[in-house]
Amino acid sequence: MTVPSRLPIVQAPMAGGPSTPELAAAVNAAGGFGYLAAGYLSPAGLADALSRTRALTDAPIGVNLFVPGPREADDDAIAAYARQLAPEAARLGVALGEPRWDDDSYPGKLQLLTSAGVHSVSFTFGCPDPDVVLRLHRGGSTVAVTVTNAEEAETAAVAGADSLIVQGTEAGGHQGSFDGAAPNDTPLLRALAAVRDRVELPITAAGGIMTAADAAAALAAGAVAVQVGTALLCTPEAATSEPHRRALLEHRYADTVITRAFSGRWARGLANRFAREHPDAPGGYPQVHHLTRPLRAAATSAGDPEVPNLWAGTGWRAVRAEPAADVVARVAGAF
Repeated sequence: MTVPSRLPIVQAPMAGGPSTPELAAAVNAAGGFGYLAAGYLSPAGLADALSRTRALTDAPIGVNLFVPGPREADDDAIAAYARQLAPEAARLGVALGEPRWDDDSYPGKLQLLTSAGVHSVSFTFGCPDPDVVLRLHRGGSTVAVTVTNAEEAETAAVAGADSLIVQGTEAGGHQGSFDGAAPNDTPLLRALAAVRDRVELPITAAGGIMTAADAAAALAAGAVAVQVGTALLCTPEAATSEPHRRALLEHRYADTVITRAFSGRWARGLANRFAREHPDAPGGYPQVHHLTRPLRAAATSAGDPEVPNLWAGTGWRAVRAEPAADVVARVAGAF
């Protein structure tokens, strides 16, 4: 399966704000393949986003879902982390969130997507069960699974996936590893080679794709398409927060870091104060996500970039404030 667009460029689904119907429609209009991020949305919220997107574009679209993780977490470690964060909460004048597990309304969103008629449904944080893949196929959707190594790719193939999104360590935001115990430190080109040796499914390459040269290297390594996320963060069509935009465009921080400080799941973002001060944050997603959410929301509202998660890939220094169409055109210089 190749992407259903003129250009082999896929908009990364960036949950929690940046991904919008306007961004998906703009990428479609520029010749790429637009995606909606269903993460953190309710089924009703996803239905509304689908409706808004279809009012803006009649081109095919994709939807990304989070696969629920295990309920088990180290409650004592998370409680200790909460005590460590108490002064930050007091400074911001908010209470910490309840560190609870949930399934991100996964069953309800799946039910919606089995009859929504979207072109593609992609998954991250794990592999959907084969019966889920079958249900989506019966509803007319293809299925893509985000993987970080050959073993995950083989699991996705057995489950019936039509294609893979191979994510390298360069990617911004949450890592899509099935097992989030350890961070993914495998560069994209090495991951592509490993997966191509073991699985014969079409691959979309994700992680550090900012320029035509980046895209050309991924295609030469066996990908049929590239996924672009960080490069779109400062487009007018994205709903990226102002503190996040300023931190990227002003090069406020020296580098990115892979951290669990914000959500309990490994993710790459700008190395702001919160990320630097909590290098030993415990695992436990979405428990830690819920715990820190009030801190991140309060700081964002106050325009403070030192506390929120500022997801960004390793190519973040090339981010520009420009329309999504310009980003697509720049990456498309490889084709």
